[in-house]
Amino acid sequence: MAKHATTVSVEGYSATNEIREFETTIDANGEDAPDTLEALLAAYGSCYVPALRVGGQQRGVDDLGRIEIESTGELNDDDKLESIHFDIRVEADVDGDTGEAIIERGFELCKVHDALKDSLHADTSFEGNAF
Repeated sequence: MAKHATTVSVEGYSATNEIREFETTIDANGEDAPDTLEALLAAYGSCYVPALRVGGQQRGVDDLGRIEIESTGELNDDDKLESIHFDIRVEADVDGDTGEAIIERGFELCKVHDALKDSLHADTSFEGNAF
């Protein structure tokens, strides 16, 4: 099985992404849509939510209730992502040790977390005069 997305940019730094029957826009400048790093933070947080829910169930908390994740990405001097921090709030009454166990299990389950590994640098091909 494979996942597929088509990214199209006609001009400038904004791109439209076609994912199955869905369409999203990402603007590298952040003027007309979320920028690329904001989109990455949102994808990471969105992936981590179900990972937390499953991690909670596997660690004895059947329902975490409402989950809020505030994702912050710190940038280096080149405006590249240097670090990511999650502030996680859940509705359920969870003690600190159980919360830590859920967090660790969440990272093990989160597919975006896994995709941030250096070993997954994109293999590429390039074709000029294609249109």
